[in-house]
Amino acid sequence: MNTIEIKGSKTKLTLMLLAALIFVSLGLFFVTNPDKFISAIFKNAFFIRIVGIASILFFGLCLIFLTKSFFTKKINLIINEKGIIDNSSYVSVGMIFWDDITSIERIDVMSTKFLVIYVKDPGKYINIQSNIKKKLLQRNLKTYGSPISISSNTLTCSFNELEKIVLKYYNENKH
Repeated sequence: MNTIEIKGSKTKLTLMLLAALIFVSLGLFFVTNPDKFISAIFKNAFFIRIVGIASILFFGLCLIFLTKSFFTKKINLIINEKGIIDNSSYVSVGMIFWDDITSIERIDVMSTKFLVIYVKDPGKYINIQSNIKKKLLQRNLKTYGSPISISSNTLTCSFNELEKIVLKYYNENKH
């Protein structure tokens, strides 16, 4: 069986970087000039500053992770007879063996499609991660029933192609 390698899409990453940069800039503007945003909706300068700080923190982190992804030389997703090597996002867990996978499900979250990979022992994938990543994986486990999910948001293929390839390999390699 062939190995499938799916690279990251520089175009998609560039657009996400640009969006994150815009939101960080808006956050800075909210923090430094809250009086310019007081209106019927936002009547409180303190609230506007809080929104600005939240925007800077969240999208600033996104900017850091997206920049790191943009300059990485790693293949984002490798699918072969052993399993899936996922490096497609910050919460990727690396190698997921076919023998560990119990099922794969497609879910939609706010118009973003994910493949949720259910595994026999989720703790095996959570416990080897660093603190922040561990917390995010635990949140995924609580929310979706598995810590592992893969999206095509940063990949060069569409979600339908990703789903078709992963399910084909899974069905051919599950024991």
